[in-house]
Amino acid sequence: MPDREITGHLFVLTHDVEMPHAPTAARPEALLVDRIADGDEEAFNELYRMFAPMVHGIVLSRVPRDEADDVVQEVFIAAFRSIGSLRDKNAVGPWLAMIARNRSVNVFRNSRPSVELSEEMAHRDDPNSVEANEIIAVIRTLPDAYKETLVLRLVEGMTGPEIAKQTGLTHDSVRVNLHRGMKLLRQKLGIEVK
Repeated sequence: MPDREITGHLFVLTHDVEMPHAPTAARPEALLVDRIADGDEEAFNELYRMFAPMVHGIVLSRVPRDEADDVVQEVFIAAFRSIGSLRDKNAVGPWLAMIARNRSVNVFRNSRPSVELSEEMAHRDDPNSVEANEIIAVIRTLPDAYKETLVLRLVEGMTGPEIAKQTGLTHDSVRVNLHRGMKLLRQKLGIEVK
């Protein structure tokens, strides 16, 4: 290819890259953020209903079940207080996820020593509940990316696209994290895959 053709193609490519992009359309949660900033309490309730399962899943992947609900409440209180500092209103899901992760870390920093349940007390619980708690404990040993997506999928019942949309992860990242996380979870639980 002659030099002139190559430079012509480079110019065209450069020209395409430099063109301004159309502004991104506001997502429904961005509109809620505007309403919240205007003092609309019902808008905050809608935001809570929209993102509470995601926040709960992230928190549950990091803290004991009996503390998770309190941490979720702390996350939304913190979000309410600082919603005006949110720069990208379309990114409210990832912003809430970050607050949830940070609050969960603070629980461990400020936690008091816990008391182990005796064998007798553990057997009095519902067997399904004990098994679920054991599985969640195993999930918590996995890398962060895997444990979050697994809890969001298995405990909160969110689909892969819902996880991606609310956390700001790509669909491919969620799919890979779920696949690899399930593989690791099965290995740790001793479940053979046929």
